[in-house]
Amino acid sequence: MLKRRFFKSSSKARVAKAIGKMIRRGQISTEYLITAAFIMFLIISTLAVSLFYSNQTRDRIKFNQLQNFANKLISSSESVYYSGEPSKATIIAYLPGGVEGIEIIGNELVFNISSTSGMSRIAFPSKVPIQGIISNNEGAKSISIVALEDGVVWSEG
Repeated sequence: MLKRRFFKSSSKARVAKAIGKMIRRGQISTEYLITAAFIMFLIISTLAVSLFYSNQTRDRIKFNQLQNFANKLISSSESVYYSGEPSKATIIAYLPGGVEGIEIIGNELVFNISSTSGMSRIAFPSKVPIQGIISNNEGAKSISIVALEDGVVWSEG
């Protein structure tokens, strides 16, 4: 009878020991899952933040290129106009992508440009009367500026 009790208590101990190992294995698996989920959260958060900032940077570059284009065109126009009527100049300037329209309203060069935040309308004033037509296609443009008595005329060529 003594052997029986010892056997029963021994098997209970083995079962309890096995259950304890399974619980420890389950705990380790849960810890690995939590660690993996945390790492995935960090990776996804980093990607989202970098995507946001890359779009902002892309827009900033686009607006700087547009400002350089307009400043080059307007400063050359003013220089040609103040030189007198037979004056001419040809400039090469880069127009960035996303420009939906270019208008001349009074003495202002107005651009409609799309960005990640929507459409923007940007005006660049000129000290001289300007006229002409410039296409809104992206790329380097060769623009001829001719001085007239009453202003300057732009032509793309």
